[in-house]
Amino acid sequence: MSHSTVDPTSLGMQPVPTPSRETRASRRAHLASRFGTFSLGLYGVIGYLFLYLPIIILVIFSFNDSRSTAEWHGFTTSWYTKMIEDEQIILALWNSLFVAVVSTVIATVIGTLAAMAMERYSFRGKLWMDAVLYLPIVIPDIAMAIMLLVFFNVSGIGFNPWRVNLFGIKLAVPYSVIIGHVSYLIAFVAVVVRARLATMDRTLEEAASDLYADPWRTFWRITLPMMMPGVLGGALLSFTLSLDDFVITFFTSGAGFNTLPVRVFGMIKKGVTPEINAVSTLMLAFSLLLVLISLLAQRGGGEKSIPIKV
Repeated sequence: MSHSTVDPTSLGMQPVPTPSRETRASRRAHLASRFGTFSLGLYGVIGYLFLYLPIIILVIFSFNDSRSTAEWHGFTTSWYTKMIEDEQIILALWNSLFVAVVSTVIATVIGTLAAMAMERYSFRGKLWMDAVLYLPIVIPDIAMAIMLLVFFNVSGIGFNPWRVNLFGIKLAVPYSVIIGHVSYLIAFVAVVVRARLATMDRTLEEAASDLYADPWRTFWRITLPMMMPGVLGGALLSFTLSLDDFVITFFTSGAGFNTLPVRVFGMIKKGVTPEINAVSTLMLAFSLLLVLISLLAQRGGGEKSIPIKV
């Protein structure tokens, strides 16, 4: 009995492909891909350790039960107690907070108005205005500090102190420090607010105009609530930068005035102690908290609806 061979293609069937063996080139490519992934991950871990390991060591040695920072002698919180009892540190802290609050309020108002002008309107010289507005972000801090110092010395203004009695603590804050911080922070507020304005829906403002709302009411009822996450984010970012600033404050403060970073710099001249580590740890924790709140404020309001009344 004869058996005939049937061609699968004649019946409309496709032949089943036979699995090909893994070649040496494919194995080599697979190993190279795995090695590349491992190397990239290892590079990321090393980079993060390089950046944050010194910070971790600083935080750990702020609890060292020894004045020497070279050896670990046990756990203690006495350095935080001494820091709180140090009148010069507390005065420098109040100076930092006062300068940061006043500078942030002024810079937020001016930076928000500048962002609206640059984003919503067209005028002659806008390109140059844009370049000048973001110049403090581009140039080094030391260059801007020297320019401010020369300006205050030539003009003769700014070094007079602003005397304030804050919760029973007498402060004498030079106007030059506040002016320097404001000129530095306006750019950062403008960047954050302008980014928020670029993502806003203009149809709501147009709808308000169709409902006979004047420009002032449209701004207060619609534009400002929608841009508020960006305004808060820029304000918190500027507050953090002002609180941590050293270079501009050091060059514009004159003699006898210290903020917390300037005070820490003066203490380092006598040697690094766990008290300095304790101050730095608290400044780090507070700055990270403000940055986190700033990021949350910028993300907020993007997907949530805002109740608007015209």
